Amino acid sequence: MGPGSYLAEQRHFKVAEHSNAEHSNTAQAWHNQSAEEALAHFGSSAAGLSVREAAQRLSADGPNELKEGTRISPIQILLGQFKSIIVWILIAAGVISGVLGDLLDAVAILAIVFLNAVIGFYQEFSAEKSIGALKSLTAPEAKVRRDGHVISIPASNIVAGDILELEAGDLVAADARLLEAAALKCTESALTGESEAVEKQPATLTTGDIPLGDRSNMVFMGTSAAAGTGQAVVVATAMKTELGRVAGLMEEAGSDRDTPLQRKLDSFGRILARSALGIVALMVGIGWLRGTKLLDLFMTSISLAVAAVPEGLTAVVTVALSLGIRRMARRRALVRKLAAVETLGSTSVICTDKTGTLTVGEMTVRSLYVGGQIYEVTGEGYGPEGEVRFEDKTVDSTHLEPLLELATVILGCNHAHLVQEDGTWRTVGDPTEGALLAAGAKAGGDRNRIETEWPKQQELPFDSDRKRSAVIRRTPGGKLRALINGAPGGLLQLCTHVYTSTGILPMTDKDRDLILAQTSAMAEQALRVLGSAYRDLEGGDLEGGRPAGFTIDEVERDLVFVGLTAMYDPPRPEAKGAVAKCQAAGIRVVMITGDHPATAATIARQLGISSSAVAATGVEVEKLSDEQLRQLAPGISVYARVTAEHKLRIIRALQANDAVVAMTGDGVNDAPAIKGADVGIAMGKSGTEVTKQAADMIITDDNFATIVEAVEEGRGVYTNIRKTLQYLLAGNTGELLLMTVCVASGLPTPLLPIHLLWINLVTDGLPALCLATDPADPDVMKHRPRHRSQSITDRAFLRTMFLTGFLTAGVAFAVYLLALRTGTIEVARTSAFTVLVFAELLRSFGVRSETRPVWRVSVFANMNLLIVVTLSIGIQLWIQHCATLGRFLKTSSMPLSDSLLLLAAGAVPLVVLEIGKVVRGFRTQ
Repeated sequence: MGPGSYLAEQRHFKVAEHSNAEHSNTAQAWHNQSAEEALAHFGSSAAGLSVREAAQRLSADGPNELKEGTRISPIQILLGQFKSIIVWILIAAGVISGVLGDLLDAVAILAIVFLNAVIGFYQEFSAEKSIGALKSLTAPEAKVRRDGHVISIPASNIVAGDILELEAGDLVAADARLLEAAALKCTESALTGESEAVEKQPATLTTGDIPLGDRSNMVFMGTSAAAGTGQAVVVATAMKTELGRVAGLMEEAGSDRDTPLQRKLDSFGRILARSALGIVALMVGIGWLRGTKLLDLFMTSISLAVAAVPEGLTAVVTVALSLGIRRMARRRALVRKLAAVETLGSTSVICTDKTGTLTVGEMTVRSLYVGGQIYEVTGEGYGPEGEVRFEDKTVDSTHLEPLLELATVILGCNHAHLVQEDGTWRTVGDPTEGALLAAGAKAGGDRNRIETEWPKQQELPFDSDRKRSAVIRRTPGGKLRALINGAPGGLLQLCTHVYTSTGILPMTDKDRDLILAQTSAMAEQALRVLGSAYRDLEGGDLEGGRPAGFTIDEVERDLVFVGLTAMYDPPRPEAKGAVAKCQAAGIRVVMITGDHPATAATIARQLGISSSAVAATGVEVEKLSDEQLRQLAPGISVYARVTAEHKLRIIRALQANDAVVAMTGDGVNDAPAIKGADVGIAMGKSGTEVTKQAADMIITDDNFATIVEAVEEGRGVYTNIRKTLQYLLAGNTGELLLMTVCVASGLPTPLLPIHLLWINLVTDGLPALCLATDPADPDVMKHRPRHRSQSITDRAFLRTMFLTGFLTAGVAFAVYLLALRTGTIEVARTSAFTVLVFAELLRSFGVRSETRPVWRVSVFANMNLLIVVTLSIGIQLWIQHCATLGRFLKTSSMPLSDSLLLLAAGAVPLVVLEIGKVVRGFRTQ
């Protein structure tokens, strides 16, 4: 079953066409038109436009520049920090406290809100440069024909109908239909994901639905010419180009989406607001029945409502996310947007580009076939690291001669160069030829020696009809030898002899079948296979020490077949393990690439992403409606030959299935999907500037495994926020229950406003901040991701919260009643206040894990919490013996023995809760 039949075989849907009509009238349809039709449509000719006509078109159509995206002002970013319902509840609580005369409470609450806004603004203040960064991919200058002459003009002055002149190294300045091409190859990886340089030719393509990467008669803005020369008529400029299409998608995808955490906290905020109003109504009702004065009743009710708000929550969330950013930075993941930390932890699907993300992004020779033997080539990319091995052993001297024979051909017929920049090797020229240079050196060849001792005499450039290139060199013995590389099938037809370990022998049908079988075996592994041969030339005009020129027919016949070279863009060594970790954590990995379907499917199988032999193609995606794609998306793990628009549609289809989607990539074609995903992740080394600016997070080492570590950190952040929220709300519940029971019973108020402030901001607030720094649970990656709609305050959370609040309030109420019977109201309030403080501080150790009892969680793993709790207990004991603090907190003195008894009573809720964990543990075994 071919890749094109995948979706049809899997599902039966009526096809619904999806196309961008406006765009199909610009650049997209011209591959189906002849060069003459393109010239006629734009009123141009091979001589180019006149200067006057070009000026008129420039005035009418505007400059060849990408439109700037809408920038977000610093004021908008600052105002965005106040979108949360919880923030407005805190502001209301602060204002009400001020109106009631509790200025200290009001100042403290509003200070927390302000600090939270400042931290969030600092983290997110970054200019929206996604569209502007695309400009770095456009050519500042371009060569065009005007009035029959080739001139260099600013790329922004190019208009439709201009004739571009292209040569190796040029950046293409606009989308154009080829008129002529001589061995032209273009590097389009940033736009299409294709890792190899693409061969270009001017012939008309008759097939209608052709993926962007297969439009061989078109060149596109933002790509570059890797080899050869060409001439093309411009058919689209500025925002009408394929690059402009990406820019438009960036704006479309750039609308802000609330993160899962933001949605959950907003939902919690609404519950909190309703609860506060409910408390006020309840207190008013009880007080009215008891005949309490209305003003006193109102003041008490409002105080209770303010007490219900966990003032430290926003600060804790901000601190937890900020610390997560710092931890991720140490793991080589730079986070640009604060909320992305937690969102990554709830990710259920990671969509990843192939080229440069799962793979090295550099062509690498993997196998050599020469003298009837297969050799393995180790190492990745263009660097010298690696060696040639035979049967898992380093080759010995008996293999050096045949390897050198093959190395001489692949090095001698080569136009690329390898350069080292900042410790990284890269190729100048065709990436395939760069891979041949690296392999030839590992096989024992010496490029510099060949250039010196085998001087070049003539070149026969590659063309798409022959699929071969040849270089004629003079050997040290004075003979002329043609070195030829090309497609194995056509090359074999020209060979009459074969190189073997015993010498040059006539090629038999058996030899030919064996070589073809080896070629097929390599191709089935998604390897690109290149054949090498040579021929010693006789005759020729040697005038001036150089041949006057051999024709192709004179050179490419009666060849000696030397061997095969198999190469591919290899998977990153760490990628397979990272994919396995994602799957073990319940995270689905989906490959979305612009590369060939066979290559994508093979890499996916090697990495364990998919066991299927086929990939869904962009042409198939194009024919599906959004609803059809939504239904199919959960069952597809590999997409190939897709464009930037397809990637964005796939992301949205997954999100429509309630998946939290992270998108990783490095090319321009990844940028819209990265911006549209819940979490966009760019590669720091190989990523284009536009991709980095579109992303929420940047992986500085381009290591897919780093994403898994970032997910682990994100899950840890969410767990810390959840446990901190549990800690704060359970404490507030205990305070409210205690206050409500006492008021309803007609007892004096057990806690004064200063006591509530001290408990909420100091006793609860400081340990809560420490809980936000807790290291991630070792088992955090053994659980499936949270569902997008799962509430942060689920049934288990609420059950624990109310149980904890009941235990805390029960202990405090018992102490309060006992103190009232034996002492004054001041002593009773001091006792209730102190036991509540001790209970809250001790309970912070138990809240660190929902399943493991406190003695199985090392207290030394969070030294900050241990220090804060110890100091807070010490301060609370000191309060009873310091007159100044006593007056400030309105407490009375008490003997140390009584304080220690209250400390023991405060441990009761912790002990009961931990026993409950043990019992639940036995039940689940």
